[in-house]
Amino acid sequence: MKKKTLAILLSTVMAFSLLTACGDSDEVTASVATETTEETASTENTSTEPATEPIVEENHDGMYRSELTNEWIDEALQNQRPVAVLVDNEKTALDHYGLTQADIVYELMNSTANGEITRFMALVKDYASITRFGSIRSVRPTHFMLAPEYNAILIHDGGPFYINPYLSNPWIDNLSGGFARIENGKPREFTEYVTNGEIESRMKANKIDVEYNEYYRGAHWLFADEKNPVDLSTAKDSKDCTFIDLPFPHNESELEYDKATNTYLYSEYGEPHIDLENDNKQLAFTNVILQSAEVVQLDANGYMEFKVFQQSGEGYYITGGKAIPVTWEKGIDIEPTKFYDMSGKEITLNTGKTYVGMVSTERWDELVLK
Repeated sequence: MKKKTLAILLSTVMAFSLLTACGDSDEVTASVATETTEETASTENTSTEPATEPIVEENHDGMYRSELTNEWIDEALQNQRPVAVLVDNEKTALDHYGLTQADIVYELMNSTANGEITRFMALVKDYASITRFGSIRSVRPTHFMLAPEYNAILIHDGGPFYINPYLSNPWIDNLSGGFARIENGKPREFTEYVTNGEIESRMKANKIDVEYNEYYRGAHWLFADEKNPVDLSTAKDSKDCTFIDLPFPHNESELEYDKATNTYLYSEYGEPHIDLENDNKQLAFTNVILQSAEVVQLDANGYMEFKVFQQSGEGYYITGGKAIPVTWEKGIDIEPTKFYDMSGKEITLNTGKTYVGMVSTERWDELVLK
């Protein structure tokens, strides 16, 4: 009896063990199946997400940042001096060719006669890319005071005898006249243009230094990092400036801010200034600097010059739809004019082209910024 009871008891225990084992196995199997399903679902969900676009860094091998614009240009140009081309701004001279290739454009009164007509001095670093530029006209004393700030070679067609003292300065290099004449149906004085290859051949023939020489005082401007551009709206003396009406009565120069391109578009004679040599593009600038300076009358014929040697004055710096008042000062001619905000800190420009408008102190109050 005892043996029979023991056998029954053992059978019961074994059966219970088998049932328990089967239950564990099912739970493990279910658990594995669940984890596998979740993992598969996770994998499927990941595969449906859009792939992240890789960040492609722009390749600047063989390039450097221009000292005139802070833009990336061919490093072969790094030590090359720019040229400063005198461009006629009489209405008869329009339309202009090549000016959108300039890195910096100065506009200033050329004569107290003829409605105080202005003339452009256009600085070009990569002059080998010029196909047609101008038309070019005569130079004035003030241009011989400004071009040396960049160690630039002046390109022009003659000038009054008032320029003679400057021509003897060892830091002055210039090429006067003898450039291509292109028939355009206008009087002869409006037919002279700089064309491709002329500057290089003329510089070689005249043994002019192609590279910066001992009179170069270094980069003229400070530039902001493109990732952290100048925002004048943060300045306490900042004001809105989307339109500039310059007090140049003859050609009525204007600059209007274009938010889409973050540039100021130049117009004169009531029309946009276009470049026939470069797809009819309108002349545009990232930076605008306005400088008030005293005019010295040289004779009754309208010849004059601006007082900039060992001088200082007031002005404005304008970029991004905003303007701040500035001051300026200049030493001798080879020293760059420096511009300072009202705290005394040198201004920093944004990357791009710059317009410098020199306005007589007598006309300064007529300047309109709005």
